[in-house]
Amino acid sequence: MVIGGAAGNGAVYHKGSLIGMASMKQVSVGFQWGGQAYREVIFFETEADLNRFKENKIEFSGQASAVAVTKGAAANMKYEHGVMIFSQTKGGLMYEASVGGQKFKFRSL
Repeated sequence: MVIGGAAGNGAVYHKGSLIGMASMKQVSVGFQWGGQAYREVIFFETEADLNRFKENKIEFSGQASAVAVTKGAAANMKYEHGVMIFSQTKGGLMYEASVGGQKFKFRSL
């Protein structure tokens, strides 16, 4: 397969309080086989970095992963421009050698 995609929704917390919801869309290009479910936790280094996210000005790119059932390894960009990302595989069977990007949309409560 050459083109892949993903989408999801999540909650946005600031100092322990729910402040909004976010949706994510992902497109990737390269060799991809299988499917996976995963979760992401994104941390912002400063208030200004969080505000960039809330203004829908943050996009992520670069991905390579190999996942088998609930155990796997993922190599994502971990820290870039005040943002740290942790990915955890929930399940699936996936081999991927691709490049792509994620786009987020924030909705305040």
